[in-house]
Amino acid sequence: MTINKIIKNVTDKIIKRSASTRSLYLEKIIEMEDSSDSDRLNIACSNMAHATASSPESEKGNIYGKSKKLNANIAIISAYNDMLSAHKPYESYPKIIKETVKSIGASAQFAAGVPAMCDGITQGRPGMQLSLLSRDVIAMSTSIGLSHGVFDGVLCLGICDKIVPGLLMGVLSFGYLPVIFLPAGPMTSGLPNIQKAEARKAFAMGKISRDDLLETEMQSYHSPGTCTFYGTANSNQMLMEIMGLHLPGSSFINPEDDLRHMLTVAATKRVVEISRQSKQVKPIGKLLSEKSFVNAIVGLLATGGSTNHTLHLPAIASTAGIQIIWEDFEELSKITPLLSKIYPSGSADINQFHAAGGMSFLINELLEAGLIHHDVDTVWGNNLYDYIKEPFIQNDNTLEWRPLSNKSLNEDILRSYSKPFKKEGGIKILKGNIGKAVIKTSALENEKFKISAPAMVFKTESSVQEAFDSNKLNCDVIIVMPFQGPKANGMPELHGLTSILSIIQDKGYKVALLTDGRMSGASGKVPAIIHVCPEAADGGMIGLIEDGNIIGIDLIKGNLNVTLSKNVSMKILDKEANNTFGRSIFSNLRSTSSSAEEGGGINLIKSFK
Repeated sequence: MTINKIIKNVTDKIIKRSASTRSLYLEKIIEMEDSSDSDRLNIACSNMAHATASSPESEKGNIYGKSKKLNANIAIISAYNDMLSAHKPYESYPKIIKETVKSIGASAQFAAGVPAMCDGITQGRPGMQLSLLSRDVIAMSTSIGLSHGVFDGVLCLGICDKIVPGLLMGVLSFGYLPVIFLPAGPMTSGLPNIQKAEARKAFAMGKISRDDLLETEMQSYHSPGTCTFYGTANSNQMLMEIMGLHLPGSSFINPEDDLRHMLTVAATKRVVEISRQSKQVKPIGKLLSEKSFVNAIVGLLATGGSTNHTLHLPAIASTAGIQIIWEDFEELSKITPLLSKIYPSGSADINQFHAAGGMSFLINELLEAGLIHHDVDTVWGNNLYDYIKEPFIQNDNTLEWRPLSNKSLNEDILRSYSKPFKKEGGIKILKGNIGKAVIKTSALENEKFKISAPAMVFKTESSVQEAFDSNKLNCDVIIVMPFQGPKANGMPELHGLTSILSIIQDKGYKVALLTDGRMSGASGKVPAIIHVCPEAADGGMIGLIEDGNIIGIDLIKGNLNVTLSKNVSMKILDKEANNTFGRSIFSNLRSTSSSAEEGGGINLIKSFK
């Protein structure tokens, strides 16, 4: 396989751009590896007594190093709670992990529970303003758990939106430790996502009752496991696998499947095999390289994944001293074909994607096309070709990884690189006098690639709903929502606008959303220009736009411009609006947040300079 020239060029640019910061990060890893603070045998007796006080007698000796002998002691960092369907299955994982490590002479300790909020519950509500900020809280919480300094490896239990990025940022700050992420899998398929979307539109038009809508939603979100559409949660799982932090083929096995349990056991044994007490130790800070992040971006583009990762990947990479910029996404998108159609980019759900060939097929196609690097380290080996095999349970109840078919089992869902759904990936970067912004294009029809329409400016999602109910949006319109950026109110997702915008578009009008907030995996067939920076709270031009200003959007040329009225003035951010329902506690995080382009929160690049 010969790597694509553009892939190589972008990778080389990232390596060059990150040379000094990456070098300093790797030096910090060596410093931590060599430090007495990472050696349990050097811990004071009182400290060690605290570390082992609650452990079983059979494990204490291993943890404190009886006779100066150590086996692996694994940290469990979990985002379990039983309100999130995706995280409910993690309830049983610590017991499984501890029994498994004990059977091979190692030990494990539950080091930290990190917060895990559900965007699906908080959409359109005050809690959504804490969502993006929770990523950084999770990173900090992970670091607190690992700060006890008695661990040889880490198992991370997390799936959803901000949780996986936060966990990854946290463990990268302890980059000398080997780490494996444990997925729990998606719920089984319920009511198709297309029917759910149609019900939402019907409710918005007053055609069905709230009880009818609730019944529809309950049929869609019906059991433990990840939501089945391809939003940020499932995009996270794709990323963890293509970056080599999952076991091969493990991302999308349902929670109740026997294979799911066996993969959890296998991953637990594997983290012991690559721990600091082994001869094949794989520190995560060294394992993840610039090539790993390029592979991640390509995987995101090839699958039409969540735009949230234009925030998360730069933030995660910065923790490892690697500098990712939006132009990297832009360049890679131009040569990355769209190989999958999963809702909202298509009608299929993530279970159908997996059944069609899933991650193994996708990785194989991208490798064959020279669009991802094969020569990367992973938790399973030292080559991404290890990830084109699928796990199966053999007759003797053991795991086996078998080569997959090189043909898609459903070309309506998953295709080869020679027959893509689209020649370019699912994300574009727009630039103009408004600033810089992101748009997901994987579900857009070509006629939606160029729009010129007057603006209507709104402060809240509810005010858009009121305008819709009053028939004020039956026209060509670009809905503008400023002051939704990270510094303004934490950058909430504006998911509640999806049905309204779809209805307007279905009536034949030209419509788009323009905001410095987020839309994420919910971005579908309506153009949503999001993550505008500079944001309004930073003095960005989006805060100057008024009703009637003509906004021009050209996705082919990548243009985003507005014609402003004369003598315009910046609107004022109402800071008091963000001081209830727990939001006041996050005011410092908002005020110090980086721009959306830098991740919309913590960005550690400056700490290495």
